[in-house]
Order: sequence, then C-alpha cells, then structure tokens
Amino acid sequence: MRILSTHGDDTLARVFVASTDDGARIEFVESVQPPVPRAEKWVLIVSTLKGCPVRCAMCDAGGDYHGRLSAEEILEQIEILVRRRFPDGRVPVSKLKVQFARMGEPAFNDAVLEVLRRLPERIAAHGLMPCVSTIAPAGREPFFEELRAIKQELYPDGRFQLQFSIHSTDEEARRQLMPTRIWSLEEIGAYGRRFHAPGDRRVTLNFAPVEGLPLEPRILPRFFPPDRFLIKLTPVNPTRAALRAGLRGRIRPGEETEQRMLADAFRCAGYETLVSIGELRENEIGSNCGMYAHAEAAAASGRDVACEGRSK
Repeated sequence: MRILSTHGDDTLARVFVASTDDGARIEFVESVQPPVPRAEKWVLIVSTLKGCPVRCAMCDAGGDYHGRLSAEEILEQIEILVRRRFPDGRVPVSKLKVQFARMGEPAFNDAVLEVLRRLPERIAAHGLMPCVSTIAPAGREPFFEELRAIKQELYPDGRFQLQFSIHSTDEEARRQLMPTRIWSLEEIGAYGRRFHAPGDRRVTLNFAPVEGLPLEPRILPRFFPPDRFLIKLTPVNPTRAALRAGLRGRIRPGEETEQRMLADAFRCAGYETLVSIGELRENEIGSNCGMYAHAEAAAASGRDVACEGRSK
C-alpha cells in the first residue's frame, strides 16, 4: 500500500489517501477529540471496501465500487497509523478506538471479522476498542452472528462498540437515505437485544436527522429497550452527496434550541442521548466530509471535483 497524500494536521485529524497494490484508492483517518488528549483517546477510522456499492444520500463513498479489501489491507491501514506514532507497535492510550467506518459498509466484507480476530495480536494496545458502524444490510445475517460471537470471545465487558445508522423512524424514509435492502427497526432491535450482554456498552443508534423526514422518538422503545441502546445525534455533514440530495440537517452548530428539543424528545422516551457535533474544522480537513480518494482520482482525469462542503 502506498500513501498518495495526507490532509489535515496532528492537533485534530489527518486523512491519508492510499493506493492498494491493484491501484484502487482508499483512505483512512486518525483523529483526537479536543480537549481530550491523545493519551486518553485516539480514534482510527479505516476503510473496508474500495468505494461502496450503496449510494447513501449523505455519503460520498458510494457509486465507485471496486471490490473488497483483504484482511491484510485493512490491518495495514491500522498499522500505518499506529507505527507512525508508536514505531514499536505498543499503544499507551487509555482508549484506542478502531472504527470500521470510512469507505464501505463493513458488513459486506467478511474480512472485517478476520481483522477483529487478529487485531489483538497485531498491535499491543490495552485500551483497544473496535467499533463497527453499519446500515444493517439485509442478507448479511451470518456476518452479524459471527460478529456477536467474536465480541463475546475477544471484546467483552464494554470493549466493543456497535453502531447502527438509523436516521429516521420511518422505514420508507430510511430506504430513501440508504437505498439498498436493510433490516427494519424491528430486526435491528431483535439483533441488538441479543448482541448486548451484561457489562457491554449499549448499542448506539445513530441519527443524523434530516428536515422533512419523520422522527418519532416515542415509538423507539417498542423495538429498542433504553437499558440496551443509546442515541447519538449528529449533523448531516456537508458532503457533495448530501448537497446534491438537498439534505438539510436538524442538528446544526450554533442552533442550540433545536438540538436541545430533539435531544429532550429522545430523553423523554427514556434514552441516554448524546449530541455529537465535533469541531467545525473537521469539515475543512475532510475527516468527516467528502472523499479525497474519489476527488483526487477525478482530478487526475481532469473532471470537476470541487467539494462544496469544504469551501465554507
């Protein structure tokens, strides 16, 4: 794997664009969350696919799919980031979060399961906490059953985080945002209840609420017991895809009243609710906006690749 470019800085986030041996472009990220120092929490976000076959309305990774990454290619991303800072592979960080969430839906790639099995042997990190973020594609039940077994075997007692992208409480609206076959709320809830064991972190339900799409927190306890699930509210990042689709998020920096009303609605339904906005500079860096790998490939071919989201 060859690093083609990096973007950002070490005080917040850095995006790495790399080329695999077959010429595909991928990217991966390291970040911190000020004012929390890196020694306490360090986040690595890696790709699992070469692009993505799904064209989610708010994601720039879709529509340019070239296959799955191997387990070694996923592990190499992690090791590049680790050894850049800790050459001996020992990571003295209280919480090392390795998130399978950059390019590609991780449940489409069984190599993710192999990586999770091998990761504790590849890096020495007492604070290792993998995180799988998924849209819950239908037909991938064997993947999720093995994921549950791996969590129970290797990452019990709160050392694993599972996140589901939900975004709306209306099934049709969810399919509009994530245009592929996905589990229903009922199916996600049934799996999450089995996944969560005593001592585990609660399963996270991610909502990037969009203006005009239904959001009814009071129906959620029917599927998601609040003692096993928590809510995370995030902005709709200013990606090219989100701008093309005309998506306007309901969680916006500086609009505390709307944020508080939404969070209170989930809390009244019984849920621990986090509002995660992050640093605005991340939009400029691109660690949560757009895809450099696609933009650079397009630029090399002479196409227009202006990222509206980063021009602000």
